[in-house]
Amino acid sequence: MISRFLPAPVRRLFGVAPPAPPPALPPALSQTGAVRAPGPTPAAQLPGHRLIDRPGQLAPLLTALAPMEDAFLDTEADNMNCYRTRLCLLQFLAGGEVFLVDALAPGLDLRPLWEILAKKNLVMHGSDFDLRLLHDLCGFRARSLFDTMLAAQLLNRPRTGLAALLEEHFGVTLDKASQRANWSRRPLTPRLLNYAALDVWHLRALRDLLTDELRALGRLDWLDQQCRRQIEAGLVGFPGNDEHSWRVGRSERLRGAGLCVLHATWHWREDWARKLDTPPFKVCHQDRLLELAFAAEAGEPASAILDRVNFGKRHHRLAPTLATTLRAALSADPQALPCRPRVARRSLTTAEIARQDALKAGRDRVAARLGLESTLIATRAQLAELAHSPGKLDEICLPWQAALLRDDPALRPV
Repeated sequence: MISRFLPAPVRRLFGVAPPAPPPALPPALSQTGAVRAPGPTPAAQLPGHRLIDRPGQLAPLLTALAPMEDAFLDTEADNMNCYRTRLCLLQFLAGGEVFLVDALAPGLDLRPLWEILAKKNLVMHGSDFDLRLLHDLCGFRARSLFDTMLAAQLLNRPRTGLAALLEEHFGVTLDKASQRANWSRRPLTPRLLNYAALDVWHLRALRDLLTDELRALGRLDWLDQQCRRQIEAGLVGFPGNDEHSWRVGRSERLRGAGLCVLHATWHWREDWARKLDTPPFKVCHQDRLLELAFAAEAGEPASAILDRVNFGKRHHRLAPTLATTLRAALSADPQALPCRPRVARRSLTTAEIARQDALKAGRDRVAARLGLESTLIATRAQLAELAHSPGKLDEICLPWQAALLRDDPALRPV
């Protein structure tokens, strides 16, 4: 159960003390005002930053963070150019200054940074990915959190992405091309560093603005509960492969040789992706693996199946190993493959379906009255659980969600 009460590190965020003022804008921005141009923010109006990419450079950041209750943080990662998602850059706003920490810099020991961050209230935007990334990297667990994306959702903002919120409130336009950049490549260009600095430069001011609006609506406790759940979700990390991960797409339609081919080629692809340090889809797309499997299922010989693939510049390297893998798979016994455990599927009764419909209608009325996206109050999966087990409202929903559901007569468990 997520607590209804606020921990000490976030009391100031939730009304006990006035929020700290946002950092002073750099002189160029102070003189010209908010950026309203349709393109990226001009260089003269970008915040300065300090790049930390060598051993011994971390001390100023740790000193700036030490007296702060909050750590304003963002990350840049790469999951499009390497086998496993890689943390590439950490951005901080601390003491009115932006620090950019190159997480790939050789010899840079980040352990002192993780230790101090574990004692802070993190202020982030869209933290789910970041928290999973940091947990998988070093077992990091946030103490408390203020997520500006979750806050914007609870305020029913039509657009809750950071770029949209920065443009709406500060007139800043982020460079969209940098969002899709290869953050693993070194050296990082000035354009990418400027983009990364902007990601956190307005984060404190945005947090304070959203805090005031949530307080006026009495929804700060709702945000605290959402953030606590986000922290717990982050401790799961990213899902890894298991012995059934090879059963992708339409694999349930395969019965014989196709199953063996899919199992073998999926593992062949994983091995090569690991060796090349590249995402598996860049070795061979999932759709192509399925194409090979269904060709084998239809009785095509190995030579005809191999004619379906072309690996471009890597073909001379990959094709021979695929041929060996394919021939071994065609002579394998599908009965020897690991069996997927049967999962008992629960179907709702007629009475439960009627209750689910009533729950949905009531939830939608509450959402319309509050001006909220209805799935924030209860998702489709939660409604199905409630229809089956109405007495478990407090287990299925967060306290603020459960309270809203109890307020509507149609939603009261029976």
